[in-house]
Amino acid sequence: MTDRRLPAYPLIACDPGFSIWTAADALPDAWPMHWTGAIRGAGMMLRVDGAAYALLGPCTARKAVQSSRRVLPTRTVYVLRAGAVEAEVTFLNPLLADDLDLLSRPVGLVSLEVRSLDGAPHAVQAYLDIGGEWATDAQGDQVVWNRLRIAGIDGMRIGTAAQRVLQRSGDNLRTDWGWCWLAVEADGRHATAIADDGPMRAAWAAQGVMPCEDDADMPRAVHNGHIKMAAAVDLGSVAAAAEASFIVAYEDVWALEYMQRKVRPYWQRGGMTFAAMLKDMAARRCELAGRCERFDRDLLARCEAAGGPDYRDLCAASYRQAVAAHKLAADIDGTALFISKENFSNGCAATVDVTYPSAPLFLLANPALLQAMLTPVLDYAASPRWRFPFAPHDLGTFPLVNGQVYGGGEASERDQMPVEECGNMLLLIAALCRAQGSDAYARAHWPLLRRWTAYLVDKGLDPENQLCTDDFAGHLAHNANLAIKAILAIGAAAQLAEGLGEPEAVAWRAAAEDMARRWQAMADDGIRSRLTFDGPGTWSQKYNLVWDRLLGLGLFPPAVARREVAAYLRLQGAFGLPLDSRRTYTKLDWIVWSASLSERREDFQALLAPVMRWLETAPDRVPMTDWYDTASGRQQGFQARSVVGGLFIQALACAPGWGVLRAAAAG
Repeated sequence: MTDRRLPAYPLIACDPGFSIWTAADALPDAWPMHWTGAIRGAGMMLRVDGAAYALLGPCTARKAVQSSRRVLPTRTVYVLRAGAVEAEVTFLNPLLADDLDLLSRPVGLVSLEVRSLDGAPHAVQAYLDIGGEWATDAQGDQVVWNRLRIAGIDGMRIGTAAQRVLQRSGDNLRTDWGWCWLAVEADGRHATAIADDGPMRAAWAAQGVMPCEDDADMPRAVHNGHIKMAAAVDLGSVAAAAEASFIVAYEDVWALEYMQRKVRPYWQRGGMTFAAMLKDMAARRCELAGRCERFDRDLLARCEAAGGPDYRDLCAASYRQAVAAHKLAADIDGTALFISKENFSNGCAATVDVTYPSAPLFLLANPALLQAMLTPVLDYAASPRWRFPFAPHDLGTFPLVNGQVYGGGEASERDQMPVEECGNMLLLIAALCRAQGSDAYARAHWPLLRRWTAYLVDKGLDPENQLCTDDFAGHLAHNANLAIKAILAIGAAAQLAEGLGEPEAVAWRAAAEDMARRWQAMADDGIRSRLTFDGPGTWSQKYNLVWDRLLGLGLFPPAVARREVAAYLRLQGAFGLPLDSRRTYTKLDWIVWSASLSERREDFQALLAPVMRWLETAPDRVPMTDWYDTASGRQQGFQARSVVGGLFIQALACAPGWGVLRAAAAG
């Protein structure tokens, strides 16, 4: 867990459409926001002996005083003092990697535990409201609302009047179809209402009363009165402890458009309805809280053992962001589709060179999620639509996953990433097979793997002028780090071919060994390796080299990594190691990959220390960016992206087995 100051804190983070954060260090100091920065109005209050205190958002004049804050993989926990009681507020997302049904559910559980601080009884009431903004893209969107009768559940929902289901795609967009829900148990303790937030909050703060009737003036623009769904509960006279819980969920009906057909969220593949899902979440609330606690404890213990307390805290801050930048859907035959969105990058869906850096988390926690990222790409690449000898870059613009849109798309080789994406796919498939303990997945896609390996044997040693995953830096010829990726990918393909008894195994291994030897001479720049083979005096992070150790390829002598790490320790700036010699900006994920090349714990921690300094002082209060300046700490672009899953690479490298967290979470 981490109580560190972070650029932003996850509250309810499920998928790219339902991802709510706060940029305030104290929970009452600011309204929640969508990962894009758009305000998502919500307020939480506690009345103690007749005095109201704001817990979430500045929703009343008096604020509770926050005493602690913890960010864990599946939970964010705040402790605040309101008069003579202490309140622990927990935002829980059951993103358990061992349970894809749970992980795919767009649900946040908000719980409140109240304790008397002086042992005396105190009259306590709790209140939570959720705004219509949560179901809209823009403040001018028209919204409507209603209630649904569900056995044991008092549920309210709000959504747009237009319901433009899967009609738009892009980056800086918010889901504007489906329904946002606020639900509580229908146990007689709760009162609920749907009304404008100003009068409703004021009346509850002053007198503890809710409106007798729901507002019926609809449809209307979401900013007109700021309509809210609200629930309040009277906890009675609290002498020791009492608790309340709320369910906040998003019913998006259709998850994605996949190859021109609409597909549903993964949890619905067996026919479960939204109402049944809500009832199940309410019934299993305590069980899920216990499972999440065990999962968090296990995952963070592994991270601390691998890299120390700083590394543990960095991973704690990254888990939900990495998962929530994806949507888990089911194809018509039930096949899992785990589709990423390039948040504040270009909005691309299922981008291969975004899957590549995010993969360590999923290899560690549940390789089935990595398979659900790779299978859609492989199916597309095997179709008649993809006519190139190299792997595709993406499958569309989220949430329309209908085929590549980047560069020349399906029409030309303009701005493609041929070496990059071939290398990524081969390395990831080899890693997946290792995690699964079987090469069967590679066998099922062998014609593509053979084609891409042949392409890298021909083109990979000295790449032509082209883009790599760091495309913001522009085209580059003779890219030494990209060549490493190609060489290791050929070695990985040879490893797979050997396991499958394919005839190419010996020739591919010989080619990889020869290319690795030649690379060392071509890239040598004395005390370090070059950025480009024709660029004396240049340098770059050789983060791709990590797969030599992870896959046990043994293509580069250990001295190569040792020399790189020694250079990185001399070259890093105030807030981390620059990406290369051209600029002072960096990539957060690649720093950790480069640090994981070290053989000594103290070197890994020395490369991590300035990253942690940046994390605690970053001036841009956004869900963690992975592209920032190492001199100023300023964000260069990107935020809330899945690539922070790559921060788990040190834990993956130190794990006795991959995918072991699947069983641990169910304990």
